[in-house]
Amino acid sequence: MRVAIGVLVLTQLLNLVLVPVFAHAGLTLSIGIGAMVNASWLLLGLIQRGTYRPEAGWIRLLLQVLFGCVLLAFFLAWANGHFDWIALRAHRLERIWLIALVLSSSAAIYFAAISVTGLKLRQLLQR
Repeated sequence: MRVAIGVLVLTQLLNLVLVPVFAHAGLTLSIGIGAMVNASWLLLGLIQRGTYRPEAGWIRLLLQVLFGCVLLAFFLAWANGHFDWIALRAHRLERIWLIALVLSSSAAIYFAAISVTGLKLRQLLQR
């Protein structure tokens, strides 16, 4: 119960800070941060009580996924600054083409990055 109330308070405080700056994106960001904090607190609680013991390999998996996310963030930041998305409103087909290109490139970059680190997607899909 304390975790839920703490996360609720944190989310509302983040809303006060982020929504005036980022509008609807700030709301999304504050909810996402709240969800991550909630999951982290619950995981730590389970580990402290001894209810959950992570198996070997979780740290490596986390680092592999983090590497892919960092490369993806750099690429998306570059794409955001490189293209004038607002001006492209007048050129709908070009805008659609560029969005499709950025999205497919994002997927390729992420999966290539995690493959380079040795993470095999088939391992994650197996039960």
